[in-house]
Amino acid sequence: MELRVLRYFLMVVNERNISRAAERLHVSQPTISRQLKDLEDELGVTLFERGSRSIELTAAGEYFANQARQIVLLADKAVANVNQTQEVTGQIMIGSAEAPMMVTIGQAVSQLGQTAPKVQVGIYSTDANEVKQRLHAGVFDFGVVMEPTNKDDSDFLKLPGTSAWGVLVREDSPLAQKAAVTAADLADQRIIMSQQHGSISYLTDWLGTSDLQLNVVATYNLLYNASILVETGVGIALCLDGIINTADSTLRFVPLTPRLEAKASLIWPKNTPQSPAASAFLAALRALLPSDY
Repeated sequence: MELRVLRYFLMVVNERNISRAAERLHVSQPTISRQLKDLEDELGVTLFERGSRSIELTAAGEYFANQARQIVLLADKAVANVNQTQEVTGQIMIGSAEAPMMVTIGQAVSQLGQTAPKVQVGIYSTDANEVKQRLHAGVFDFGVVMEPTNKDDSDFLKLPGTSAWGVLVREDSPLAQKAAVTAADLADQRIIMSQQHGSISYLTDWLGTSDLQLNVVATYNLLYNASILVETGVGIALCLDGIINTADSTLRFVPLTPRLEAKASLIWPKNTPQSPAASAFLAALRALLPSDY
């Protein structure tokens, strides 16, 4: 299986039409069709349902497309990092859960722009579960995860700062008038909860009892869409402060009491050689951290 064939396949996936894909790739339509047929024969599955005007992916095709994207991304990143002169060039990819502590990562990227201006940095926002999966698949160079999280298979640096847990509510909610929210205040609320296992166990410990069963009506992995659910009256979102800007909006953030804080860490795989670009980023970050980090 060649990378060239994977690129043909992904272009057809994007265009949903072999003719348009052939035009974009500057190859003939029969060439694309033949390569796709050979790919299906090699895999032993049908990747596309072919219609008169467009083609759709089968279930096997959807899975293979996701894997092919990661393979091509990883190959492109490896080539960019190998093909470099004495000047540090290349690409790094950082997967990040939503965290206000990302400001330190931003400062490091800014500093990297001064010391290694030809390094390209990609930020991919997702939850901690996918961060770890893609990190150890080699797609991400680094990941930003919220604590607590298991870091036994990772090297890490703690990021400065903390963020308070609380609830995101509409301004017309009775909770919006409170200075802080207790566990008892949550008992009769419709809750929109983070999907991250570490966050769930962390909040469960804060509740202090297994007797209190929250009414969880929806879950989220990124808070922006959850904030829309809050705005539309689905429920209130348990979340971290500093992610959604509530200024000039109909939303309010109310902290939990007793106060519950979260920290974040930058992680990367143990015993894995780093590219010069990744090493340059890590050096830029270390230079920003206090001496006791």
